[in-house]
Amino acid sequence: MTRLRWPFSRLILRHSLRQMNTEMSKRGALIVFEGCDRCGKTTQCKKLVEVLENEKEDVQFLRFPDRTTVIGKMINAYLNGSSELDDHVIHLLFSANRWEAAKNMKKLLQGGTTLIVDRYAYSGVAFTAAKAGFEVDWCKQPDVGLPKPDLVIYLTLNQQEAARRGGFGTERYEQAEFQKKVAENFETIREKDWKVIDADKSIEDLHAEIKSLVKKTMNDVHWEEIRTLWT
Repeated sequence: MTRLRWPFSRLILRHSLRQMNTEMSKRGALIVFEGCDRCGKTTQCKKLVEVLENEKEDVQFLRFPDRTTVIGKMINAYLNGSSELDDHVIHLLFSANRWEAAKNMKKLLQGGTTLIVDRYAYSGVAFTAAKAGFEVDWCKQPDVGLPKPDLVIYLTLNQQEAARRGGFGTERYEQAEFQKKVAENFETIREKDWKVIDADKSIEDLHAEIKSLVKKTMNDVHWEEIRTLWT
């Protein structure tokens, strides 16, 4: 019996090590919120992050454009009307702003951190394609190869309600007619696995619906490879 004990112990040890390696290889989920301006994306992102952190989940909030970088500051100046840029240039700057975050995003995801992202490449396409002379296919090209979201939550809200919400109209794109075109473009580029949610409800009710979808996705993608966008 003594001879059997050591091989059995080694077997248990190998199993434990494999289990540890497996646990370490779990990745985080890339969760993206999209929608027209003032539909409640930022509020829901921040609430979701707060709740998940309280549940001891490894989670981080990202927002595009990231206005803290050099590129992001150029975008911010354009959006608040203090500078003018060619429409092609600003589209490429928005994309560059995402690309400068891409390497760190992949690192975080591979390390097990779930990313909650307020706007992504889909917004870049929907907004630029709302301008005269721009085609959806051209607008997509700069973002080909970015990390692909595991879940896109698309919040919808009628323009009358959006216009009533605080702060609407303070930035360049917050004009009713332009937002209508953006909404049409979102419908054009919307993929079949997007989760479309009517945002015209209480913050708590909307959060509960969103959290259920996010938690399921977080569990579903633990062992999946990170995919690439539009490839």
